[in-house]
Amino acid sequence: MNTELLRQLCITNGISGDENCVRDIIIKEIKDYVTDCYTDNLGNIIAFKKGKKTPENKLMISAHMDEVGFIVTDITSDGFIKFDEVGGTDRRVLPGRTVLINNKTYGVIGTMPVHLCTLDESKKIPAYSDMYIDIGADSKEQAQSLVNLGDSITFEVYYEDNGYTIRSKALDDRAGCFMMIEMLKTELDYDMYFTFVVQEETGLNGAKTAAYTVNPDYSIVLESTTAADFPDIPSTKQCCNVGDGAVIGYMDRRTIYDRGLIKKAIDIAQQNDIKLQFKRAVAGGNDAGVIHNSRGGVRTLAISLPCRYLHSQISLIAKSDLEHTFKLTKLLACKIAGGNV
Repeated sequence: MNTELLRQLCITNGISGDENCVRDIIIKEIKDYVTDCYTDNLGNIIAFKKGKKTPENKLMISAHMDEVGFIVTDITSDGFIKFDEVGGTDRRVLPGRTVLINNKTYGVIGTMPVHLCTLDESKKIPAYSDMYIDIGADSKEQAQSLVNLGDSITFEVYYEDNGYTIRSKALDDRAGCFMMIEMLKTELDYDMYFTFVVQEETGLNGAKTAAYTVNPDYSIVLESTTAADFPDIPSTKQCCNVGDGAVIGYMDRRTIYDRGLIKKAIDIAQQNDIKLQFKRAVAGGNDAGVIHNSRGGVRTLAISLPCRYLHSQISLIAKSDLEHTFKLTKLLACKIAGGNV
């Protein structure tokens, strides 16, 4: 798998509602491999690829393009930037982090210095209203020459591949987009739809419209899911483990997954030496939450990558998990489209 493309996707900035740069890369990569491709009014990419045979079941594979980040809400009289979250970020990791505003202006997230806090204040997680971004401006006018209200804010670009793991921002869900691109570049046995959707982190908005448009019988959602396999955390609370393969679950906060697809995924994994694990928590949610109840209902399964430090500046996945997830997705997609479920 050409993980250089994954690097390019991850270092490109695209918070919810501002996915243009990511979308441009994806379209450039897939345009020569698809039968039809267009961008809908919300910004989703809806791609169709003709396979060798007509499918028994209409299948849609989906991943979201957007990443979590922030948005400029105000500029103070002394040139500091006030901001709020776009998607769910972990406030505990924000103070001291470097961010990029509108792809051009760097700043650092600040809050009350710890040596000026009371004992109680030092133990609290700062609210967004108590944080600011320092871009080095000394007045509102100077800051306004660089930053506008509504500008997108992303974490500083970071990507590292040591041969075994990948650490980067935005692995949720550029890894899913990467696997779909890789799949589109292969020969398919059956016709399939691929949707690269927007605004997952702010309400699953893109997936809702894409599913309504495509109107599939079945769907596979590719995602990243929280791994909590850290020291001192009991195994029953670790959710899933990096390095133990693709992740499927029976349910989360938005979806009860199709039992038939779960069984088929297990069978495929056992028959093809694919590492597969179960999500050991009913937690979180993803685009499956709006896809599975679109129109008359869609039989849906999410296949996820175990990912540490989700929704922070640097997430971590195992390259082996990426390979096993890709292999499982491609084989399951063929079974579904061929009517073997």
